[in-house]
Amino acid sequence: MPRNDKSNIRGWLVILLIAFVFYSMYRMNPGGVQVRELTLLEFYDAVNAGRVVEPVTRVVDRDEGHTYLEGEIETDEKDEKGEPRLDKDGKPVRARYKVPLVPGENESLMQDLLDAKVRTEVKEVASAISPFMMQLIFFFGFLFVFYWLFYRRAAGNGGMFGFGKSRAKMLNGKEEKAKATFGDVAGIDEAKEEVQEIVEFLKEPSAFQRLGGRIPKGVLLVGPPGTGKTLLARAIAGEAKVPFFAISGSDFEEMFVGVGASRMRDMFAEAKKRAPCIIFIDEIDSIGMKRTGAGAIGGNHAYEQTLNTMLVEMDGFDANEGVIVIAATNRPDTLDSALLRPGRFDRQVVIDLPTLKGRREILELHGKKIKFAADADLDQIARGTPGFSGADLANLLNEAALMSVRKKLDAVDLKTLEEARDKVLWGRERKSTGYSDRDREITAWHEAGHALVQVRTPGTDPLHKVTIIPRGRALGATMSLPERDVLNHTKSYFLAELRVCCGGRIAEEMFTGDISTGAAQDIAQATHIAREMICRYGMSEKFGFQAFQEPSQFTGEPLAPQFSEETSRLIDEEVKKLVDEAYADAKSTIEANRGKLEILARELLEKETMDAAEVEAIVR
Repeated sequence: MPRNDKSNIRGWLVILLIAFVFYSMYRMNPGGVQVRELTLLEFYDAVNAGRVVEPVTRVVDRDEGHTYLEGEIETDEKDEKGEPRLDKDGKPVRARYKVPLVPGENESLMQDLLDAKVRTEVKEVASAISPFMMQLIFFFGFLFVFYWLFYRRAAGNGGMFGFGKSRAKMLNGKEEKAKATFGDVAGIDEAKEEVQEIVEFLKEPSAFQRLGGRIPKGVLLVGPPGTGKTLLARAIAGEAKVPFFAISGSDFEEMFVGVGASRMRDMFAEAKKRAPCIIFIDEIDSIGMKRTGAGAIGGNHAYEQTLNTMLVEMDGFDANEGVIVIAATNRPDTLDSALLRPGRFDRQVVIDLPTLKGRREILELHGKKIKFAADADLDQIARGTPGFSGADLANLLNEAALMSVRKKLDAVDLKTLEEARDKVLWGRERKSTGYSDRDREITAWHEAGHALVQVRTPGTDPLHKVTIIPRGRALGATMSLPERDVLNHTKSYFLAELRVCCGGRIAEEMFTGDISTGAAQDIAQATHIAREMICRYGMSEKFGFQAFQEPSQFTGEPLAPQFSEETSRLIDEEVKKLVDEAYADAKSTIEANRGKLEILARELLEKETMDAAEVEAIVR
C-alpha cells in the first residue's frame, strides 16, 4: 500500500477514536441542558401550583443503583413588569429538573403524584459497558490520542519534539522534481563537464579509483543569480541514479540555538545510510559565512555551531565515503576559509553569465515550446543581449510570447522579440502617461543630445534606438547595445561614456535656455564613472597606479575611506576635472552639429521613437 494511503487510514482511525472518546464523555456526563435538582418541598410546591409538565418520568439507573424523577417544570421567573417570563411561543419558560428518590424518605412521592392525577411513566437505563470499563477505555483512549498528537506527530520534521530533524527532501530519478537532465542545461558547457564527472563516478567508481584517484567530497557552484546553479543541481539529480538530498541553507536555522547543528548531523546520518548519494545545499552562504571569533561584535554563535558541524561531517574523524556535497552560492567571498579548503569543497565550479554562443543555446532551449515567425532571428537577439543570464533570457522569451498573444499574432516575430528585450532592459512603455508639450520638447532635445554625441563619439557602444515615450521611470531613453561580449573596458571607453552622459543636459540648456531635473540620472552616472576610474581602476594621471576603493567582502559595497582628508580633496578635484573635460568635449560636438540636432529633435517630436539607422542617416 502506498505511504500516503497508509497515512490517510491512520488519520481516519485517529479521528474515529477521538469521536468515540468524546461520545463516551457525553454518555458519562451528558451536557448541553442544565438540570436543576429540586428538593422534595420545591417539587410539591410545583405540583400544587400546576407547574409540572406531564409526564413525570421515574428513572431506574441499574448501573448506578439509584432511582430519581425527571421532567420539565414551568419556572416562576418574572420579567421587568413582574409578569411570568415567556418563551418564543408565548408559553412560560421551562426548565429540566431532577428529584432523587431516597429509600425510607420519599417512597410515597409516586403515590402522591397518582393522587394528584399527574401522569407518570417509568424508564430503566443501563449501559452495555460497566462504568468502570467506560472510564478505563476513556483513560487509555486519552493516553493514545496524547501520544499520537504530541509525540509521534510532533517528533516528525518540524514538529514540537522534532526541531533537530533534517528537513532535506530526498529525490531520485523517478521523482517529478528530479526529471531535469543535462540536456535541459545550456550555455554552461564547462560546468556541465565538471559535474558530469561526479555523476560518472557515482555510476562507476572503479574506473576512477583504478589509478588511485578520488572524487571530490564537495563541489561549490559559484555564479551570479539566474545563471543555472540550481538547475544544474537538478540535472545531477536526474542523471545520477542515487539518492539526492536537497535543502536550502536557511532550513537549518530556527529560533532555538543548536537546532541547525542537530539538523546537519541528522541529514548526514541519513545520507550515510543511503551512500553513495548526493547532498545539495542551496544558498549555502546563509550558514557558511566567515566566523567572527569569540566575543566579536555581531557574532552569531548559533550559525557558527551549524558551520562547525558541517565542517566535521564533511571531513572529520569519521569517514564520510560515498556522500558528495554540492552547494550553490552567489557570494563566495563571504564563505569561511575552512569550508573551501581541499577535503571539503575541493572544487569550485564557476557558472558565469553566458557568452554569445551560450545565449544562443539558451534561447534555442527555452524556445522549443514557442512558435516563432519566419523573421524571428535568435542570433540577432543573442547578439543584442550581452550581460543577460539564463533566467533573463527565459523571461525575455516569455514576455515575447505574452506580447504576441496580446497582439493576436499567430507566431512570435522579430519585432516582438526586440520589444520584449527592451522591456526587460529598460521597462515597459508608458504611452498613457500624460505630460505637457513643454515636457515633450525638453525630453526631445535631451535625448537628441545623447543620441548625437553617441553617434559622433568613437569608442561608444552602438546606438540601438532613441525614444521620448516614457519607459520605466524615465520620460525618455537613448538605448545602446554592445553587439559582442566585452570583458575589459578601456579608459577611452569610459571617457566616451562620460561625454554621452553630458550630451542631454547640454542640448536642453542650449535650445531651451534652461535646465531641468531630467539629467539627474546622467549626473549620477557620470560622477560614478569618474570616481571608479580614479579610485578603483587607476586611470588618473595624478594618482596613477593606486586604488582608494575596496569593496566589502560581505555586502560588496565600498568600505569606509582608508585615506587622508587631503587625498579625498584631491580625488574630488580629479573627478571634477574628468567630468568638466567630458562636458566641454560634448558641448563642442553639439555646437558643431547644431543644425543636425535641431532636425533630430523635430523628428523625435513627430515620430517619438527612432532606431539607430534613422538617427545615423541624419547625424552622418
